[in-house]
Amino acid sequence: MSLADSDRELVVEELGREPTPAEAALFENLWSEHCAYRSSRPLLSAFDSEGEQVVVGPGDDAAVVALPDPETGENGDTYVTLGIESHNHPSYVDPFDGAATGVGGIVRDTLSMGAYPIALADSLYFGEFDREHSKYLLEGVVEGISHYGNCIGVPTVAGSVDFHPDYEGNPLVNVACVGLTDEDRLVTAVAQEPGNELVLVGNATGRDGLGGASFASEDLAEDAETEDRPAVQVGDPYAEKLLIEANEVLVEENLVESARDLGAAGLGGASSELVAKGGLGAEIELERVHQREPNMNALEILLAESQERMCYEVTPENVDRVREIAERFDLGCSVIGEVTDGNYTCTFNGDTVVDVGAEFLGEGAPMNDLPAEEPTQPETDLPEVDLEDALETVVSSPNTASKRWVYRQYDHEVGVRTAVGPGDDAAIVAIREASAEPRSADESSGGNRETDTGLAISSGAAPNWTATAPYEGARAIALENATNVAAKGATPLAAVNCLNGGNPEKPDVYGGFTGIVDGLAEMCAELSTPVVGGNVSLYNDSVAGPIPPTPTLALVGTKAGYDAPPLSIESEGDLLLVGDRGLEADEFSLGGSEYLARFDGSDRFPALPEEPAALIETVADVANADSTLAVHDVSHGGLVVALAEMITEDVGLEVTVPGSDPTGALFHEQPGRALIQTDDPDAVREAFDGVAPVRELGTATTDGTLTVRDADGESFEVGAATIADWRATIERELH
Repeated sequence: MSLADSDRELVVEELGREPTPAEAALFENLWSEHCAYRSSRPLLSAFDSEGEQVVVGPGDDAAVVALPDPETGENGDTYVTLGIESHNHPSYVDPFDGAATGVGGIVRDTLSMGAYPIALADSLYFGEFDREHSKYLLEGVVEGISHYGNCIGVPTVAGSVDFHPDYEGNPLVNVACVGLTDEDRLVTAVAQEPGNELVLVGNATGRDGLGGASFASEDLAEDAETEDRPAVQVGDPYAEKLLIEANEVLVEENLVESARDLGAAGLGGASSELVAKGGLGAEIELERVHQREPNMNALEILLAESQERMCYEVTPENVDRVREIAERFDLGCSVIGEVTDGNYTCTFNGDTVVDVGAEFLGEGAPMNDLPAEEPTQPETDLPEVDLEDALETVVSSPNTASKRWVYRQYDHEVGVRTAVGPGDDAAIVAIREASAEPRSADESSGGNRETDTGLAISSGAAPNWTATAPYEGARAIALENATNVAAKGATPLAAVNCLNGGNPEKPDVYGGFTGIVDGLAEMCAELSTPVVGGNVSLYNDSVAGPIPPTPTLALVGTKAGYDAPPLSIESEGDLLLVGDRGLEADEFSLGGSEYLARFDGSDRFPALPEEPAALIETVADVANADSTLAVHDVSHGGLVVALAEMITEDVGLEVTVPGSDPTGALFHEQPGRALIQTDDPDAVREAFDGVAPVRELGTATTDGTLTVRDADGESFEVGAATIADWRATIERELH
């Protein structure tokens, strides 16, 4: 770790002296790209983070949003927390521990808001699936997520898995967490009062994770897997589970004035940020920190990123009770100092090792003013491929194939809230109002629709889209996630994002990153969906080159009750396609599609619907109609993949694709489309009149076969068993 010369000059000017070694290391970590967002903060004002439902917006450990009352639509007394973070570099160096500690960190961000974690969503990005190194990383990351999440008892209900050659040297692991709280339980990371004690609760501090924040702010070197391993934290999910339950007791007994989890930059980061947000200072005695390794020095104690630790502000009269609760849950507990109205100071065995202004430490990093080259969309170069060959290739691609091998390793039912689990367009978890009467024995498992709320969760990005067109692709990603929740009958409430990019000092890379920020912000604003928090991860560059600009969006929506139309079709009913602008004009753009990725072609990215907010609202309304039998979002892989996913061994589909270009119709990936099976097609047409085009595609059959005809009468058919075999690519390769 070393402080850059230009930063050292600023620090010396502020302090009037040279920084101590501990101060220099603390500034180096807290002024890193990972913590200070030096290259991205100037761009983030593009996001609209306000709304009547927003209780706590960006800047805290997690955002807090009020849920609407299912009966009145007004903001209710129940809050959900939303947070997302990246653990990209650590997951390359050590896939198991890197991914596991990413889960642990975002869960503790949830705890620090006084919330109980109820759901996780993991969006994962790897190099080409046929590379052995990609499979090694995938297996290690999934094992780390499943081990940690399953052990702490928080269900992983949503997420995504994508493969792209440009992730070969730098995979991405983006983890989101949803928590549950209310106004009385809410805690923030704003220190409240001088004289209050700072109490460290959780695992003992070791030397693991030293310099993790600065490590995450550099390109990955060729020898990163060996040389940077000490910067990767080691997780203990059983200690985290104890911490979750202890935190619950602390919050219930109103013992916490403010809280911050120990993540990037360890104790130094958490404690200094806590007091800085309150415009206060602190006096910390580092030797008081409970340690698990001998002879630790001040810098190690201050910056180690050992996991499963929380920093609480506690009034003096409550310290003994906090200590009792920590002992009850077999957790370490140290009173390490107190909140002051002066500087942020740390001593070690009587010697002062840090004495700086907390606000300067947290907010003093200068922002970067970087040049950006605006990306251009590719020229059209379309391959000629036999339609049936294209069907098998695209349906069996790892990007569009079933992710069952991944999500079956996660416990998605623990907590008994999961109404719709992974494998669908969006997950739904049940939010039961505390004031609701208990359900009687004869009520359906769907719950009392008048008092219960379904929270729909969708998370992911689309590297093919944003590699082709960063701005347009990011707009599409926001619309795609909104369509996912709408397909389950929910309307968007709020979102958090994880903005991943390469080295921002390269103008073309920074131009792509700027594009995804602007595109995501614009579409979320059009959908009236506030972006209430997020994370930025830059310097995702390696010897293999930069990653595609990757804006992961985790979006939640709400609905009354938590029943939802299935993805699979019923044996009777008409199948309609809504929202397809290409079919309406009989002109398609295949840019960003899996079809072109598989067959080496290029094209412009497709145009999006003109009224996206009205479209999403109408999809949600129609999904909740009694006459609706099934709904499925159409996106990755195109229409043909969505059709293949809807059939079963018992129920097939016979569809006719209108227009002069069946390849374009079947494989273009314009988001904002949905397949709707209904008993009342006229009602669907009426609902979408003036909002989006509606096309009748065909009807269900009882032979478990997908039959597709074009306008000229040419057709092909494939059985459900064959499609299931094609879609088992990942499971077959990794068994």
